[in-house]
Amino acid sequence: MKSGLLKGMILASVLFVGLAGCGRSKDKDKQPTTKPAATTPPKTFMAPANNAIDAAHLARVRKDINEGLKFLLEQRNDDGGWGFAPGQSHPALTAMALKAILQHPEYDNESAVVSEGFKCLLKFRQSDGGFYNPREGNANYVTSVAVMAMATAKNPAHKGALADAVRFLRGEQIIPGSKTPTGRDVVEKHPYVGGVSYGSEDQNRPDLSNVGMWMEALHEAGVPADDPAMQRALAFVARLQNRTEGTEGQVFVVRGNDDGGFIYAVSQKDGEFVGESKAKEGRRGLRSYGSMTYTGFKSMLYANVARDDPRVRAAYEWIRKYWSLDSNPNMPELQSKQGLFYYYHVFAKALRAWGQDEIPNIRGVKHNWRHELIDVLAVKQNQNGSWVNSASRWMEASPTLVTCYAVLALQETLK
Repeated sequence: MKSGLLKGMILASVLFVGLAGCGRSKDKDKQPTTKPAATTPPKTFMAPANNAIDAAHLARVRKDINEGLKFLLEQRNDDGGWGFAPGQSHPALTAMALKAILQHPEYDNESAVVSEGFKCLLKFRQSDGGFYNPREGNANYVTSVAVMAMATAKNPAHKGALADAVRFLRGEQIIPGSKTPTGRDVVEKHPYVGGVSYGSEDQNRPDLSNVGMWMEALHEAGVPADDPAMQRALAFVARLQNRTEGTEGQVFVVRGNDDGGFIYAVSQKDGEFVGESKAKEGRRGLRSYGSMTYTGFKSMLYANVARDDPRVRAAYEWIRKYWSLDSNPNMPELQSKQGLFYYYHVFAKALRAWGQDEIPNIRGVKHNWRHELIDVLAVKQNQNGSWVNSASRWMEASPTLVTCYAVLALQETLK
């Protein structure tokens, strides 16, 4: 997680194919622009077929999603988009809101709110294929969430824009022959290879948040796991795992932790490449923390790393050890609520990709991750349907951003 326009976007995330496509109203011209009453959720909502959610939680999550979407629809600007400030639409928030709306069964490409939202989003399409505001940057983050929205919509009218955006993202990856921030050539074994950065001159160092968003976008767009670009990204992700065994020195953590979790980035300090953790350094090395560990975990799964691979097993054991939905796990206490809703978002994405309904912690207590996520978000939802984080770091003081995170996370429980 870093600063910049989406400094807290870390998003991310953001994404998913799911509820869109099932049981929509046939009268598209009369689609409402606001959600149905939250107390009467549509019967067309889907849920896991294996009874992973009980009836009470199913009713709760449907209600909370409806209320969250109602809030988002009330935040729409006159141009059909969403933003961090009233009347100022932002491409990333517009894309995130569109994805959440499209994953509700009562909306599709013919719904007015969707078509108007994409008109707004497409205004941010640049000649290089990316989606971003040239004055703000963060092209990888914004383009990634735009790709996810278009991939969810599956609108033939967006086919060219989607293909161009995927091409743009491929071009954002650091490969041998790229230039470092100081203008030097990146060689084959350079620690930045496979990574993706914010892209600005002063932030050209890749990090796991950017790479996690990038891999998720390509995954959503149908890029296969064995694609060379995905495998290069996987190699970069592996360098940020607190696991030095078997890495042949290509890891940038401080020896001592080896807990299987993930840190944020590779940085250069005094001519040396070192790890960087937004959770600060612990006495035994760089501290792994929840939002980055779940990002690394899902990124490995998107790259089709086997479930019994030592890297995956090490990350899974970290998840079992630090199981928590009260905080961003293993962050220092004073920082433990920072990035909390981004954490919920990647938590849901990662565990759905893992495909296990109950996760036993290290004491053997089984946790139904869907139920627990639904419960914690129900308590945190405001009366107007929104969510917001009192710890404002990474832009989580924005109720529009945080409500997008929460709705997208809850939608994962229904897949």
